[in-house]
Amino acid sequence: MLPVQQSGIWTILAAAIGSLLVIWLLLVAALAIARPRGGVLSDALRLLPDLLRLLRNLATDRTLPRGVRIRLGLLIAYLAMPIDLIPDFIPVLGYADDLIIAALTLRSVARRAGLDAVKRHWTGTPEGFDALARVTGLR
Repeated sequence: MLPVQQSGIWTILAAAIGSLLVIWLLLVAALAIARPRGGVLSDALRLLPDLLRLLRNLATDRTLPRGVRIRLGLLIAYLAMPIDLIPDFIPVLGYADDLIIAALTLRSVARRAGLDAVKRHWTGTPEGFDALARVTGLR
């Protein structure tokens, strides 16, 4: 075996770090494109406790398709992870990525399981559900 040159290791390391940075920037750009329009992110922050209960209720409903429950379980795990695409200590943007991913997942769940299933598990107010529908584009 030939010994690896010192400069070769640094080149590989720099390429790996550069690639990870490019992938991260692409993911952040995708979130920026997929974000809900208007002032709905502030609505979503007020809905957070009801939204977490909704996710738990939907994820434990055995009548929903397995793929839906798996998606919801992955979303709950992502929300619980301390590592995010955009760190939570960054004001506004830190929680925006969580809300955008949750909104996209709920939109997918509503398409697969039906809007009635989401309504059935909503424990918040009707106004809160209307705000959730605006944030996720369910209507």
